[in-house]
Amino acid sequence: MNVIELSWWELGLAALLVLALAACAHWARLGMSTSLIVAAVRTVVQLALVGLVLEVLFSVAALQWVALMACVMLLVAGREVMARQKRRLVGGWTFGIGTLSMFLSSFTVTILALVVVIGPEPWYTPQYAIPLLGMMLGNTMTGVALGLDRLTDTVWRQRAVIEARLMLGESWNEAIADIRRDAIRSGLIPIVNAMAAAGVVSLPGMMTGQILAGSPPALAVKYQILVMFAITVGTGFGTLAAVAAGSRRLFDERERLRVDRLTAATDANNGAR
Repeated sequence: MNVIELSWWELGLAALLVLALAACAHWARLGMSTSLIVAAVRTVVQLALVGLVLEVLFSVAALQWVALMACVMLLVAGREVMARQKRRLVGGWTFGIGTLSMFLSSFTVTILALVVVIGPEPWYTPQYAIPLLGMMLGNTMTGVALGLDRLTDTVWRQRAVIEARLMLGESWNEAIADIRRDAIRSGLIPIVNAMAAAGVVSLPGMMTGQILAGSPPALAVKYQILVMFAITVGTGFGTLAAVAAGSRRLFDERERLRVDRLTAATDANNGAR
């Protein structure tokens, strides 16, 4: 089955719907009309550029270029994790913790899926490696961002409770245990909901794309199951690692709570203390 070509004017019709939504948002005084338009323009520009890059990458299929693309994706994801924090760790720690957690989880699971399960030749074939890594990073980024945001915001709001627990003799690990568990659960909720609704409420993106491209539905289902499991594992371990590292950073070597290491996202960047 051949894929039906989409012309630019047909995409323009879809863009008109976005403009209509922006107009409605402006009329309702939601304060989001400009954000909608800017996001739509960014979508077009970014995806068009990525399409050109991927065409070149697919034609070259060299490991160093695939690795460079993967590193750029990782750094952008780390930046997005920091941008989504209501209260972030000062000194770039949110960026470092989030990026390292995603690297350890997403890259490990992606390489494992490519080498052991899918088995393309070579294993870094960009047709498989880049889309799989992109889905892994995108979902892991969401879990890590939600987990760290819940952790830092709750610690800030409950700092008096935590300090009271420390004065009663609890270790830093015990004083923050329930907050850490809630933060990890917060990061896992989106992927758990996605798995529970897959195939019943929604058809996941990779499966939909393969079906539109003409792949047999049974094959598309197998790939989607693999991707969902890989994303779940990557998100779970990434969130666990990020929340654990972030929790430790909130206390010093004398097990004192260091709320001075937290700052609001709107504040100017402060140096690490």
